[in-house]
Amino acid sequence: MSTQPVVAAVDGSQDSLRALEWALDAARRREAPLRIVHVRQYTPWTRSQVLAAGPPGPDEDPVLDQVRGHMELHTALPDVEYVTLEGAPGVLLPEMGETARLLVLGSRGRGGFASLLLGSNSLAAARDAECPVVVVPRPGDDAEAPPSVAGRPVVVGLNADSPDEATLAFAFAEAGLRGTRLRIVSAYPWPLQTWMLPGEMPPPDIDQDAVEHEARVLTEGFLAAHRERHPGVTAETDVLPGDAAGHLVEASRDAELVVVGRHRRRLLAPARMMGSVTQAVLLHAASPVAVVPPAPPEEA
Repeated sequence: MSTQPVVAAVDGSQDSLRALEWALDAARRREAPLRIVHVRQYTPWTRSQVLAAGPPGPDEDPVLDQVRGHMELHTALPDVEYVTLEGAPGVLLPEMGETARLLVLGSRGRGGFASLLLGSNSLAAARDAECPVVVVPRPGDDAEAPPSVAGRPVVVGLNADSPDEATLAFAFAEAGLRGTRLRIVSAYPWPLQTWMLPGEMPPPDIDQDAVEHEARVLTEGFLAAHRERHPGVTAETDVLPGDAAGHLVEASRDAELVVVGRHRRRLLAPARMMGSVTQAVLLHAASPVAVVPPAPPEEA
């Protein structure tokens, strides 16, 4: 059985070249092949010109020619495959996840509006791909912050009410591959919202320390099996009140990677969804973000 590749999506932009560098490092760490994919999308007015001149040959791709030159600057490369596809990137890139170990792309490409925080193709891939998707942002002041003394951690968000085993497994494995610590961020709702009808007695006061203790006990219980499977990974737990997305975005400023999960399909909502926390982290994180699809029900 052949090893599943790490797939890097490129389009000639600097964003995609940064994503390619991340994917190359990921392939090396996993001892996996690297598949570099360019999806050519012709607009209606250029499609007629392309058809009139004849379809380009399989080796006639200026974007991949640029990438080949870029890759020549590296040594000790894994097995590298170059693929050109024609069609809609938002459809074809998620389909690449069916045979990939990891799909990596930049937060924005050459198309769209420069003011957008996240491109439509990145959003579609993170929402629809069958494999984990890593979105690499443009560097900014936060992304250039110096690493902490102990090195930058991998950060993972954990929902104590509905933990996702696939997300935790990916985060522990990634921290092990990188030889760094893992920081688990588990947020509990606070202050609690209470709704009363006229004439109802207010509920008794709820002790925040008790709520935090319960959340911590649940969190540590979910982590026990993963700690046992990855004894070499130092895992720190932060149980925090309030906005989960805000805590993860803040943690991304000093992180190598932030790992979040994607919602499982529900009976009344069969379409794939990312969830508000995952989407907010994708939009605002300073570090690369890995979006992990849920494990199939029989594996969960």
